[in-house]
Parts: sequence; C-alpha cells; structure tokens
Amino acid sequence: MTKTFATALAATLLLLAGAPSSALAKQPVYSRSYAEDRAQIEDLMARYLFAIDYNDWDSYVETFAPDGVLEFASGTSKGRPAIRAMVAKFAEGIGRFYHTEDGKPAKLRHVILQSVIRVEGHRAWARSLWLEMANHGPGDTMKMGTYGIYEDELTKVNGQWLFAKRNVLNEFIKSRSSGPGNPVRDADAAADAFAASVKAAH
Repeated sequence: MTKTFATALAATLLLLAGAPSSALAKQPVYSRSYAEDRAQIEDLMARYLFAIDYNDWDSYVETFAPDGVLEFASGTSKGRPAIRAMVAKFAEGIGRFYHTEDGKPAKLRHVILQSVIRVEGHRAWARSLWLEMANHGPGDTMKMGTYGIYEDELTKVNGQWLFAKRNVLNEFIKSRSSGPGNPVRDADAAADAFAASVKAAH
C-alpha cells in the first residue's frame, strides 16, 4: 500500500508541475511598507464601522476622501456632504427593520471577518467579508442580520489612507451579491493594472 501511495503522489506532483501557470492564482509580492499601510487601512475600516454603529456621521464621512464615493443598495453618493445625507437618511429608516420588542430602534453592530488588501504606492484595493447583528431577536436577544462584501478602492492623501470608493454588496439581495468569481481576483487585477500603468508611464 505504501508503494501504491508513493506512486500516486509522484504522479500527482508531475501533473501539477506540468499544469499551465494560468490555472494557478498569482500571489502578490508585498513591499516593505505593506505592514504599515495595511495597519492604517484596517484602522480606517474599524473607524468606519464604529462611526456607523454609533451614528457619528462626522467621523463617518472623514473616512472618505473629499470626492469619495459610497455605493450601496439605496444608491450612490459622491462627496462627503452627499454621503453624509444619504447614510443619515438610511439610518433613520433602518429602525423599521431592526427594532426591539417595544418598537425602539435596535442596536446594530457591524463586524469585519477577513480582509484582503493590495497596496500599490498611494493606491489600494480591498475585499472584506462583513456581517451585521442587532438585539432584535426574541426577548431582545442578539440576532444575526445581513452580510456581504465590501469592495474598496483607497487613496493616500497627505499620508492618510481614505476610501476613494466603497461599494457595499449585500449577499442576500440578488442584484447586490458578489461573484460568481472570487472577488479577490478582481482586486488583484485592478492593482496589477494600476502598477502596470505606473511602470509604463516611467
């Protein structure tokens, strides 16, 4: 049996060695500054979530570039004033869907589970899995709500990372779901295209 297993393993390795490189995902090579950039971007993402959960719209809009874009199920807004108006209006109406047993607005809490972040100079692309929970279950217990993907484009302005565009995908809405392909490949493709354009310009 040991000999049979060894033969099968060798055959598998030969097949993999001969497989075309296009069949395999190319993993990015990170710069020495990647850890610092990623830490700042992850902090930005966390500040965004705390701001939306506590209705702190001043802090919320400050996570976007002045000409940043927010796209989600309710529409698309560009620029901080428009983003603020849209998200504040959305928050006012969300109580109709998330409320405690006595009818009061529920406490919403958003969480990011994992993020892939590509950085190329002063630009970055990210894909993150998020979910939302609230105390609108039986007896005001915690109930898992919606979930989806954040598709982000980021820009570094005066040394600070900000959202250039955030597209909020909701996996439970057919027209706002991700896939069927791996969203990370889209982020990598955008980052690779930008890096190639910078290289060509020089």
